[in-house]
Amino acid sequence: MRRTLLCSALFALTLGAAAPPSPPLAPGEIIAAAPASAWRPIAPDNLLLMDLVNGTHVAIELAPDFAPVHVANIRTLVRAGWFDGSAVVRVQDNYVVQWAGANEAKPLPASVVAHPPAEYDRPLAGLALRPLASPDAYAARVGHVEGWPVASDGGRAWLAHCYGMVGVGRDMPPDTGSGVELYGVIGQAPRHLDRNIALVGRIVSGIEALSALPRGTGDLGFYTDPAQRLGIRRTRIAADLPVAERPSYQVMRSDSPTFAAYVEARANRRDAFFVRPAQGVDLCNAPVPVRAQP
Repeated sequence: MRRTLLCSALFALTLGAAAPPSPPLAPGEIIAAAPASAWRPIAPDNLLLMDLVNGTHVAIELAPDFAPVHVANIRTLVRAGWFDGSAVVRVQDNYVVQWAGANEAKPLPASVVAHPPAEYDRPLAGLALRPLASPDAYAARVGHVEGWPVASDGGRAWLAHCYGMVGVGRDMPPDTGSGVELYGVIGQAPRHLDRNIALVGRIVSGIEALSALPRGTGDLGFYTDPAQRLGIRRTRIAADLPVAERPSYQVMRSDSPTFAAYVEARANRRDAFFVRPAQGVDLCNAPVPVRAQP
């Protein structure tokens, strides 16, 4: 009898005991568990699709809120077939991959602004900047605006040269680049370029193929042999395709609780592998998650 009572008491204690705490989620687990409300779709008119002759498909989200004239130029160039038949002409290690080349002698479409304004920054007013708690070496304030990495001096705001960001190649000032030459960042974030070049978007798919291309052996990583250039078969704006043929991507909303948890986890890795959390995170080391739309 006493043994039965003792077993019953132990069973009751077991039922009442608190469950062991769950291990903290890693950033990837937070992304995988993110609800549908944590994501925003990329607008088809802001999705540039680039097909390379080796079968690589690249998708780029454009950022008209930060460089409206340059983005309008790029849309016009794409719709005019300007980039079709051009090529990747430069791959500089730990820096950028650049495409342009075959169409230098071709007249620009009439509606392209040949000398756009220097869209290197814009007023901070009107932007809902979600601040990053960690200090930044290049700006007084950094954070995210609608899923974009943004830096600010308190009055002006600008996109940051993080991995995968896309900018407009240009000559010496006062040239600002018309959009006929574009580059993508494939190395450690070259933040010294911030506010010196118009950033117009970011690569959301295909960056792994671009960053793996053979490095150019010429100055600044340009290919010295034209045979090394990787041809561009065609470029399109997703909005111009039939709905059934459009690829669709989503960006995590930087104003969502899920994104806040993700950034905190990037700054303080508590999952089993890590011994000491960093207690801080660089703007470009908290890349905004992007996924193909389920």
